[in-house]
Parts: sequence; C-alpha cells; structure tokens
Amino acid sequence: MASTTDTKTYKFNHSMIRVKDPKESVKFYEFLGMKVIKKLSFPEAKFDLYFLAYDSPKAVSAGKNVWDREGLIELTHNYGTESDPNYKINNGNVEPHRGFGHTCISVDNIQAACQRLEDAGYKFQKKLTDGKMRHIAFVLDPDGYWVEIIGQKPLEETESVKETDVQSYKMNHTMLRVKDAEKSLRFYQEVLGMKLFRTNVNEKGGFNLYFLGYPGTKGVPKEGEGTADREGLLELTWNYGTEKDESFAYHDGNKEPQGFGHICVSVDNIEAACARFESLNVNWKKRLTDGRMKNVAFVLDPDGYWVEIVQNEEIAGKANF
Repeated sequence: MASTTDTKTYKFNHSMIRVKDPKESVKFYEFLGMKVIKKLSFPEAKFDLYFLAYDSPKAVSAGKNVWDREGLIELTHNYGTESDPNYKINNGNVEPHRGFGHTCISVDNIQAACQRLEDAGYKFQKKLTDGKMRHIAFVLDPDGYWVEIIGQKPLEETESVKETDVQSYKMNHTMLRVKDAEKSLRFYQEVLGMKLFRTNVNEKGGFNLYFLGYPGTKGVPKEGEGTADREGLLELTWNYGTEKDESFAYHDGNKEPQGFGHICVSVDNIEAACARFESLNVNWKKRLTDGRMKNVAFVLDPDGYWVEIVQNEEIAGKANF
C-alpha cells in the first residue's frame, strides 16, 4: 500500500443514524430496497451496527466490499433502547436541536414509489401533493428521521405509471445544515477532496443548497445535468445570515438529545490520509492513536459534525474489523 494518499480515490461511504428498534428500522430500509450487507456486534460495549446498501445487480456499488462503496446507511443500536418507553431519537429537524436534515432516495417512478410507501402504512412529513414543491416528498422512518424521495425522471413522465422497481433506487444524498457556507465548502473540497456538483440558489427563500461528491469514474456532472442517478452525495443547506450570528450553532447529533452520528469517508491509506489532515490543521474528535479503536479516526467539520475516516479494505487488502 502506498505511503501517500490521493483524494481522487476517496468515497463518501456512509451516514450513521442511531435507531431505537433495529428490527423496525431494518424492515423500513429493506422496504426501500436496501439490504444489510454487514453487521458488526460489540456486545461488551452493548451496541450493534447495521450497514445497509443497494446491492441488486442494477445498483451502482453492487457486490463491492462494504468500505469500497458509496451511499450506505449505518444504523447504530444501543442495547435496551427498543424496550425503553422514554427513549426518543432527535431527528435533527426540531428546534433547538436542528442540524442533520435528511437522507434521500432517488426512485424510478416517484408517484408509484410514494403510493407504495403510503399503502404500507408509512407516514409522510410531506406528500408529493403538499406545498409548492410537487416533485419531492418526505417519508418518515420508524424513528421519525426524514427520508426525501426524488424522481430519477421528470415528474410528468411518470405520472400515469403504477409500478416501481426498488432495484433501481439509489441512496442519493445526505443533507446537513451549515452555518457558514464558505467555510464548509472549503473544508469539504480542500480538506476532504470533494467536488461541487451543483448549487441551487433560492434568494426568495433565503437559502442555498450545495451538492458535493466524489467524481469517481462518472466525473463531475456537466452544467444542467441532474444528479438523481448518483449515490453518496452530500447536500449542504445554508440559510442566509447564520454566518453573521456569533451565538448561532447547529446541533451535531452527538450531544443530547442524540440522533444523527456522523458521515464517513473511506480512504486509500488511512495513516497517510490522517497525516495529511494533521498538516492541514483539522480539528480532531479522535485521532487514529486515541482510544481502543486504532483503525478509525474522526475529524470535525466547521460546524462540529463528526466525519469518520476509515480504510478502504479493497485497497488495503485486509479487513478493518
């Protein structure tokens, strides 16, 4: 393994959320077409991790090693929460604990996909027919996390289609709210090596959306080209003016009340990557040498969100856990 690191090989591997009842959560994400491709159990520390991904032959990362993929969702279950009537997740969308916003699944035929979810009894934060934005919906997972549903095709094209194929779905993006767009864009591009794929400016609404990702073999989308066919993007939401308010801060999901945990980037050489981060003066939550787990590190983004750094096993040729 080379002793250098190349950000072109990095992957936005997963987003971690804590869940109350893994059976219910796994059932929901499996209903969306995902599959548990790895489960890690830590009985001595009393928690389990479930890694879900799209893995059908049509999936972008089908059949790949868990750390050599993009667009995974990691569910963290702390033993006993499922039977605790007082245990409740912070979904990141309720004041004063806003921060993480949602994950997003892109689907083949959005009307049929939403109808299927409704028929299965899942509740919506926003149906397609609600509000002004008729091209997106938000379904709620068992803990009340928002899962955005977007279409891979234009809305009109799928209006009369009644079927939907979950094998064509993609875990498209994870949304985080950021205080200072300039600082966050600099961090994700210059430190983590992501590229800005597109920007949605909404002056009327007083916010901008920035979609970043690793170009991989597809490259950066051309101007006007959509990103619904991608997996593993990061959406940063910036509400105008927050950067000027010294007392303003988003909730990182790891302070009480907890919910969202982190996003994770897999790298070609974890020691070299961490040495590079050190040279760029990042803020650390956990260096490789800290604590018991010597195979993961956590850097902090400008808002204090945790970014896990793990070794891409495919490149290293050996297992992380």
